[in-house]
Amino acid sequence: MSGDDCSQNWNAAVIGCGVSPVDPMPSCRASRPPPKWYFEAEERAGAEAFAREARAAGVKRIIYLGGLGPTFELRASIIIGSGSLSFEMVRALVEKLPVMVTPRWVQRLAQPIGIEDVIAYLLESAELPASKAGTYEIGGPDQLAYRDLLVTYARLRGLRRLIFRVPVLTPRLSSLWLGLVTPVYARIGRKLVDSIQHDTVVTDQRAREVFSVVPRGVEEAIRRALANEDREFAATRWSDAVSSVGVRSQWGGQPFARRVVDARYRVVDVGPARAFNAIERIGGSTGWYYADWLWRLRGWMDLLVGGAGLRRGRRNPERLLPGDTVDWWRVEAVEPGRLLRLRAEMRLPGRAWLQFEVESALEGARIWQTAIFDPIGLAGRLYWYVLYPVHSLIFAGMLRALARSAAAPDRRGAGAAVRAWR
Repeated sequence: MSGDDCSQNWNAAVIGCGVSPVDPMPSCRASRPPPKWYFEAEERAGAEAFAREARAAGVKRIIYLGGLGPTFELRASIIIGSGSLSFEMVRALVEKLPVMVTPRWVQRLAQPIGIEDVIAYLLESAELPASKAGTYEIGGPDQLAYRDLLVTYARLRGLRRLIFRVPVLTPRLSSLWLGLVTPVYARIGRKLVDSIQHDTVVTDQRAREVFSVVPRGVEEAIRRALANEDREFAATRWSDAVSSVGVRSQWGGQPFARRVVDARYRVVDVGPARAFNAIERIGGSTGWYYADWLWRLRGWMDLLVGGAGLRRGRRNPERLLPGDTVDWWRVEAVEPGRLLRLRAEMRLPGRAWLQFEVESALEGARIWQTAIFDPIGLAGRLYWYVLYPVHSLIFAGMLRALARSAAAPDRRGAGAAVRAWR
């Protein structure tokens, strides 16, 4: 949310809730940076507006999740999970920088807690008797320095990182540095740096006595956060996701979490079922509809480094099932008439998917083609952006030819007729 939104009337969030949990009160910290002089004022105004509406609606209990200072109030150090500023900062530093020059605060202790455990605490807070109301400090079982958290994340992602500590980075310089290499705005980064110049560990153990939650260790929390992202990512309909941000395609692709996405569509004047037939025949003897010589060159290069290349072909020229091979791809998901998702099994500095979706349109059917890349470290990012001009040319040509194939009168003979630039 924007800073202006924080002081708006929160009537919609609380009216009719009664004793049920209400929508989370928004925070300005993950938004665009407000002017320096009203950062704290906007946070306070938003909280006061929320409290007024909660009181007017008869809400009996407010559960507040804040940083490591009634109602039930939960205080935490680093939350491990997508969207947490501290976690996104750690992720960006490790993913982008093979060598890190860090300030002294990386030696400060933190006590991370997984997002699933935080949610468990919040849910249990709603069930506790009012006599238990108070401020509770929550955290996982591990206390470790920020440096160790960086190293742990890198190891779980299969990356090697060199970290050098220097004594000369002031909080202001640190915040500007974070603003350059992470999603954190410099002014918000300053707040984060100010908060982590001191140890942020649990000193009051009452939460363990009152709550039944048993938090996971930091390694398991990171693994689960990454696995949850993969599950949510696999279930994403890119036709909806890309449309919701108002971007059809841009140079370098659209960033989503740690991944980059190139999504584009084309409308054809045939029904969805017929459009999907052309998609389902892709690869093997049909080819890839555009610049097949480049696909063969890439397959040959993959063979040289021990990959699968294009030699595997496909099991059936007309139909695909989950688990089937399509040249160097494997079918990860298929919904007849609607979706085909292929996972790359070529040698890459990351993970890649190619996804096709078909949806009804006024003119007939809309074919969405989405290339998804999850880069591993700097090598993965360089691979994506250096080759993006070539990939963009191939993706655009493939979609055009695929659309022509779908619209061709002779379905079985269309493939050979529309293959371009062979």
